[in-house]
Order: sequence, then structure tokens, then C-alpha cells
Amino acid sequence: MEKEFENVCQNVLKQITPSKSERAKIEGLAKRLEEKVAIIAKNLGVEAEMRVEGSVAKDTWLSEEPDIDIFIRLPTSVPRKSLGEIGLKIARKATAGAEQIERFAEHPYLEAIVNGVRVNIVPCYDTERGEWLSATDRTPYHTDYVKKRLKAQMRDEVRLLKKFMKGIEVYGAEIKVGGFSGYLCELLTLHFESFRKTLEAFALYKQRIIMDIEGYYEDRGDELKLLFKEPLVVVDPVDKGRNVASAVQQHKLYTFVAASRAFLEKPKREFFYPLETTALSEKKLKREFVKRGSSLLFLTFGGVNAVPDVLWGQLYRSQRSLRKFLQLNDFNVLRDSVWSDERKLNMFILELEQHLLPPIKKHLGPPLEREKECKNFLKKHLDNSETISGPYLEDGRWVVEQRRKHTDIVAFLSGRLRDGGRSVGVAEQIAQAMRKNFKIFVNDEVIEVYRKNDGFAKFLTEFLSGKPKWLEKT
Repeated sequence: MEKEFENVCQNVLKQITPSKSERAKIEGLAKRLEEKVAIIAKNLGVEAEMRVEGSVAKDTWLSEEPDIDIFIRLPTSVPRKSLGEIGLKIARKATAGAEQIERFAEHPYLEAIVNGVRVNIVPCYDTERGEWLSATDRTPYHTDYVKKRLKAQMRDEVRLLKKFMKGIEVYGAEIKVGGFSGYLCELLTLHFESFRKTLEAFALYKQRIIMDIEGYYEDRGDELKLLFKEPLVVVDPVDKGRNVASAVQQHKLYTFVAASRAFLEKPKREFFYPLETTALSEKKLKREFVKRGSSLLFLTFGGVNAVPDVLWGQLYRSQRSLRKFLQLNDFNVLRDSVWSDERKLNMFILELEQHLLPPIKKHLGPPLEREKECKNFLKKHLDNSETISGPYLEDGRWVVEQRRKHTDIVAFLSGRLRDGGRSVGVAEQIAQAMRKNFKIFVNDEVIEVYRKNDGFAKFLTEFLSGKPKWLEKT
């Protein structure tokens, strides 16, 4: 197994380590963009320092997918509300003619595709360490910290960890993913010293993993546990009050734990390079719906006027509210998810035990020892028109059988979403889009949407499978 592990890693490393020509291309582009941003800022009368940050600056980038991060360090005299606006103005001019996407962290910044390379131009304040005015102010200190401590041979270990996480879909701290950031991967490698040791540590995960590289809480372990509640805690070496892993969703952490165990047990290339999903044919899709016997509900609506990071935050918030609302109304949700093309189509997918409920349900009342509650229960249900049978005693408590108010989820949900869903907890910008138009499909009624959208077709195929691509077939 040791030999197999090394063979897989060496094979992958050959593909993800930048060549001399690639380095020259990316470093040259980064330098030109840095200079261009500086000139535009000067022409606009903006006093600022430009720095290349991120994986290119630290030499931990992957040859197949380089990202260039250029930070505009502005004086602290710039008003907080103007930080994002100034940054966007400079970035748009610097990448004029390129595909541009406005993104949002604590403030807006610009992502652009320049010569086929993803470039992020981000504003921050030029602050002293610890005197942060915005979340991005720490980044230059992160870069300096890693560059100073990450030995040359460890950069390849970081690359392997990043590629592994991308392959199992847990890489990226943006809201859509909720996974491990590049900086977090670098800190994990610094702490555990290798890709393998990192996997071994997470494979032993029980309840929490806590890392304090700089030993800020060396003699204050109890304080550390109280300060950070997340299941994965990595104290930021440049800011002891921050958990670098706070953005990692529990599901992504657990996925990494399970994948680490599986890879150590049986190393294979597919963890790094998962097989491309082939969407089910329409015939097979219909057959899958019949075979499952459950009810898949597809709630579709149009575009939302929001940058991707805000969009996904609102989608996830709305997803949680819809799930809770349906559960409270007796519609048992087996699984649910969200899909979006981030432009014209958004969708909530809910798999239910059934979308048509029986007209009668059993409602349990209080046990006999709770005399006051029993009296109130009897008063409420004894002559109630909704009571079909009872109240009667069963196992020492009062019980009634009631007529359900809602039995058809499509009719029920359609009525409750006329206001866009605000009354059931749908986020404001999602509700705005849903007020204009929404559609609800059940099972193969979604075929037309499936036929027209390859991205959704692959997503639904994976959702129906429900199994991680890296999981060994049984």
C-alpha cells in the first residue's frame, strides 16, 4: 500500500507542478497586471500599494488552474464604505475587455478572466498587524507568514492536498462550497509536514481537531475551546482571535475525513481526478424516478440580481427554511439540495417520502400524569370539526385522529409562495425573484428543464446517485 500511495501521488504531482514555461507565463502576467493596476490607481489619484498575493506569491498553485490575486492596499484614511467601490473602479479599468464577475466577501471585489487565467483584484487596508479594518487586511500577512516558513519540498505537499480536496469537492472557502481555503491547506501542511500525515490526522477524527501553530493558547486550552466552537479549529498565526477553518461546513469536514480514510486504505488517481459525470438519458431518468418510489420536488425560478457569493448565501438560507417548513407540515424530506447556473435559473430540489399525504393523521396528546395539559387537550379536540376519531386513550396518553389541512404539497406550497415565500422564511432577494415567477415540478415533470440544461442534467444525475465519486464500488 505504501508503494501504491507514492506511485499515485508522484503521478499526480507531475501534472499539477508548474513547468518553467508555465511559471514564466503566470509570473509575467501577474507582474504586468500589478503594474497596470498601479498605473490606473495613480491616474485616478488613488494612493495605494500593489501586491501579488495568494498561491502564485507563495508558489503553491496548480499548473492546471492558476489563480492570480492582486491586492490594492489602501490608506486607512479611506472611508470603509468606499473601500469596495474604489477597488472595483480600479479593477474594472485594469481588466477592461476581459470577462468580469463581481464577487463579495466582506466587501465587493472583482474576478476577471485575463488570457485564460482567473484573476482576483481585491482592495484592503494597509494596516499594522492586528489593527484590521476589513477581513482582507490579513492577507498580506498570511502571504509573508507562509513564504517565510514553507520549505521548498513542502510546496508539493500543499499542491497534493489542494488537488485532493478539489477532487473530492471540499476545496474553496466561498459560500457556494463552504470548504477549505488555500491558506488553510498551507497551514495544515505546515503543521503536519506532509500530505500523507495530514490525511492520517484527519482519518483519526473523533469529535474536534484543534491546531494552534504559534502556541497562543499553550497554557490556556480551556479558553481556546470556549472561544472557538467549530469542530475544526485552526488558530490564525497572524490573528489569535480568528479560526481559519470557520468557513468549513461540517459536511465538507466529514467528507474530507471519510475520503482520507478511503484513500489511505486504497489509493487511486480518481480521488484527484474524478470521472466525468455522464447525464442519464431521459429514458433512464424516468425509470429512476419509478424505481425510487419517492417524490422529487423541483422548485424553479429565474435569475436573482445578486453577486454569486450573496446569491448562494440566500439560496442556502432559503433551503433551510423550506426544509423546516415542510417538515413542520408533515411532509418528510429525505434529502434536499440547491442548484443554480448563477444567471437565469435557480432551483430547490427536495426528495420527499411522498408528495400526496393521507387525509388523516394521528396526533399524540399529553400523558395522563400531566393533568392540566390533558384538560386543555380535551377542551381543544373534543368537539373540534377537524377531529375524526377520539380523543381516546392509548398507552397512558390522550390521542386524536385529525383531518389534515394540506395533503398535496404542490397546491400547498404554491399557495404559500405567492408572496415569494417570505412568510415561510425565504430570503429577501430569492423571494423577489420567486414573486415574478416560479414553477413546481414533481418527478419526470422536470424532463423539459433537464433536456435544455446540461449542467442541471449532470447535477441531478449525481444527486440521484447520492454517492461520492471517490467511494469504492461494492
